[in-house]
Amino acid sequence: METFAIDVRGVTKKFGTRTVVNDIAMQVRPGEIYGFLGPNGSGKTTFLRMLCGLLTPDGGEGKCLGLDFRSESAEIKKRVGYMTQKFSFYEDLSIEENLDFIARLYMMPQRKMAVEKSLERLGMVERRKQLAGTLSGGWKQRLALAACLIHEPQLLLLDEPTAGVDPKARRDFWDEIHKLAASGLTFLITTHYMDEASRCNRLAYIAYGNLLASGTVAEVVKAGGLTTWEISGENLAALAEKIRGLPGVEQVVAFGTTLHVSGRNAEKLNASVSPFVSGAQRWEKIESGLEDVFISLMEAAKDNFS
Repeated sequence: METFAIDVRGVTKKFGTRTVVNDIAMQVRPGEIYGFLGPNGSGKTTFLRMLCGLLTPDGGEGKCLGLDFRSESAEIKKRVGYMTQKFSFYEDLSIEENLDFIARLYMMPQRKMAVEKSLERLGMVERRKQLAGTLSGGWKQRLALAACLIHEPQLLLLDEPTAGVDPKARRDFWDEIHKLAASGLTFLITTHYMDEASRCNRLAYIAYGNLLASGTVAEVVKAGGLTTWEISGENLAALAEKIRGLPGVEQVVAFGTTLHVSGRNAEKLNASVSPFVSGAQRWEKIESGLEDVFISLMEAAKDNFS
């Protein structure tokens, strides 16, 4: 039987009358980078907090790192690193002082050695005395990752870790993630960036508490069942207004200098756009991308807010 770092089912959480996580199942293998996607308010952060024991689920069963994720949450916390969306360290302390504080929280016996290792691992030795409040977004992110790793966890839960970070810092961050995963560390990462989702081994998409898709990128795209036309040329905005809302046309989205027109009913879609294909623009049927699929899933999902 295959061993999973995360193996849970039926995970449910309600706030009042609203179900924010509804009967979610997830299996993540050791050393895997698992992407967790969905619109804001979809339940991703709530799910992460239940996994690491910060929130008590209303339903569900299973294990995280071989431990019952409901009854053994205290032990799970010791083996998990959790990086929140918001920078949550003391801005009037230096990088080194912040790491030392985290090491104290975990009551690490060789605290100074752990701090030194963290500084070296993420290239922060020369900045060790710099105040956290003066760091750029990329360096704050690096400090947060170092703090997550200081107690040598087996699983990292990263909640939109690259939000607001420049492209180079994002790329450097993901390079570090892949190095750590290659050493056996497991990741569950929420993100809104499709290029980051494509760098995950597998991923899941959640909307309004419901799991809508999961698998590899290729599997999720195939399961989306979209037919997509890419259109280039002049007057694309005017063309978009003409075809938006026609039978079979589920989304009309600008992609750079092109337009993507997609729908799940290929017959209806092709019938609706056929009068425009012979026009001034260039039409090409392409393989649907991850972003096309996720926009389709998002638009089809129903808001459960009440």
